[in-house]
Amino acid sequence: MLRHSLAFHQLPTRKILSRAFATATAQKVTLIPGDGVGHELAESVKAIFKASNAPVEWEQFNLSGHDSSNDDLMKETLASLRRNKVGLKGILYTPVSRLGHASFNVSMRKDLDIYASISLVKNIPGVKSRFDNVDLAIVRENTEGEYSGLEHQSHPGVVESLKIVTRRKTERIARFAFDFALKNHRKKVTCVHKANIMKLGDGLFLRTVKDIYEKEYSQTDILLNDMIVDNASMQLVSRPQQFDVVVLPNLYGNILSNVGAGLIGGPGLIPGSSIGREYAVFEPGCRHVGQDIGGSDIANPTAMILSSVMMLRHLGLSEHANLISNAVYRVIQQGQARTRDMGGQDSTSEFTKAIISSL
Repeated sequence: MLRHSLAFHQLPTRKILSRAFATATAQKVTLIPGDGVGHELAESVKAIFKASNAPVEWEQFNLSGHDSSNDDLMKETLASLRRNKVGLKGILYTPVSRLGHASFNVSMRKDLDIYASISLVKNIPGVKSRFDNVDLAIVRENTEGEYSGLEHQSHPGVVESLKIVTRRKTERIARFAFDFALKNHRKKVTCVHKANIMKLGDGLFLRTVKDIYEKEYSQTDILLNDMIVDNASMQLVSRPQQFDVVVLPNLYGNILSNVGAGLIGGPGLIPGSSIGREYAVFEPGCRHVGQDIGGSDIANPTAMILSSVMMLRHLGLSEHANLISNAVYRVIQQGQARTRDMGGQDSTSEFTKAIISSL
């Protein structure tokens, strides 16, 4: 189980192979830099992996949400993920107004059935934040809910969007959250919902989480409580220390992950992953493209680097994971380098060089 990541530059839509470490035992990983600041963050990770001799071989695909017509590249990317089982991914742009263009991020999660999204919201020593002692994991169901993509116009000016909740998928996200809590020595799981209004949909989610707890986890040391999503939002920005593991449907998880980012210093600090039975894709836990600062070398690569650290632990490369994560925390805590969102003036490349020097 996991423990603890407007200047658009056209890039060649082809696969790029690069080695982070030349060894017969190198593990192949699919790399999708993404849009916005994605390529800068990916280059930061690649440089750090090379400097730390991490035994990883990258299969890079420059997939972009700006180009919805390149289905072949999307198929190649999915084939690589199915082959390698593990990926590191930046965030792909999804246009708001273009009809018929499905989000590549959502499509990837559904096609690979990577159903559990984890965002780790934790204070980083050296980064000034609104609260101290924040340490929570947001476990979000990744494949249904409002992200089912089932919308239609039933009458001119009337649109119906379907929110899908199933017992089977709620059972597995509930088990994932409880197992995550047990294996990471956490004490409480909070189920966030809106069952007081959406009595069937969110009611099913809440009842299923409670059923799984009573039948399979009530004899453990894990406690379960539940909270209505609007109250949970208020509690998160007033007393976030009360939360440990939060399990919730898709849309609520997306929103609260962003709220969590605001609590500890911004989206550049939260690592994350999307996990299924067969595949694991590691990506920043707060899904911001950074389209407005792409190519300016000012983005904070911490979330992407720490997501790659989670990936190394998943691959059983704990020594390399510890080496990199210790360097990141040391650089930030000692003030050796900080990007602008952390109160400094260092560029992405300068911050990366400081981490490499601290390895």
